[in-house]
Amino acid sequence: MKLLENSKLEAISSALSVDTPVCEITTRLESYSCKMAGDHKKLYKQLTNEPGTTPHDLQILGPSQTMLLSTSPAYVYSISSSGDEDSPLNKTIPRKTLIYLISTLNASFEPDYDFSSCTSHEFSRETNIDLVKNAVDSRLLSGMGDRYSPLSSHLWSVIDEEINIKECEMYSYCPDGASDPFSEYGIVWSFNFFFYNRKLRRILFLTCRAESKNANEQRDGDGNMDYNYLAFEGVMD
Repeated sequence: MKLLENSKLEAISSALSVDTPVCEITTRLESYSCKMAGDHKKLYKQLTNEPGTTPHDLQILGPSQTMLLSTSPAYVYSISSSGDEDSPLNKTIPRKTLIYLISTLNASFEPDYDFSSCTSHEFSRETNIDLVKNAVDSRLLSGMGDRYSPLSSHLWSVIDEEINIKECEMYSYCPDGASDPFSEYGIVWSFNFFFYNRKLRRILFLTCRAESKNANEQRDGDGNMDYNYLAFEGVMD
């Protein structure tokens, strides 16, 4: 995967990376070409050539992350009750596409993290852009407060300009809870969305995480994070 330089993506990423009284929010919006090169090409060949598999094999996905991130249960129910989420094709992913998503994660976080062992169950297909927008907007608004409101429309305009949302398949990544930058001590919330445009052979990756500023003070007696304290402080929904 090759990172495609884009000053607008860099600018909005910077604007959405802020310090709040209780946490540090880091947002990254990056565009990648699906053309494989170097180590990513080696990984692609390795994963696509596994015995008994082909690039077109369908893999089972995990449940939609927007259903978990959305702060409007009634709205989510009204969308999901239409039956779109129940389509078998929305619960699977071609092995080739899965490898693109894994390669995007590797490209974005190398050399600190390796996502090569990720399984399809750690990813989800998101079929409704309104739910994706609602999940992202709700999370950033709760974390940044009024500072996010004037940036929301600009964020989605920049994304659409780069990737053409209407032509995209949308996916999300759910951390495995152990070996990625979203599961480290002090991380109180995160989200990860991919916009894959097959025609452009391009993936736009939107990732964000909030890290507590007072993590060392928020351990319980067993050395674990005291999430009740974080919720009281307004860090978590």
